Amino acid sequence: MDKRKEYQEKLDAQLNEWNAQLSLLRAKAEKAGAEAKSEYSKMLDALQQKVDEARPKLQELKTAGDEAWEDLKSGAEKAWAEAKTAFDRAVARFK
Repeated sequence: MDKRKEYQEKLDAQLNEWNAQLSLLRAKAEKAGAEAKSEYSKMLDALQQKVDEARPKLQELKTAGDEAWEDLKSGAEKAWAEAKTAFDRAVARFK
């Protein structure tokens, strides 16, 4: 498998993992008190936005030509890093 395909599959897997984590965190938020539930809801909406911003970056990578791919890869890596940081913070707050 070439590195490009491998990279895309890694990002696909990460998106799937984040979606699963969002579902789990939303379930935890539902069990929280009203004040905490509101705070968690805002945080989870922000996380969902990060995932929604990352998804099109992956689609661009999948359809990009060889020359554009490297440029798009750096944009995708930035979006992924931002989403990962947001997820790490959110998971820490839910503990």
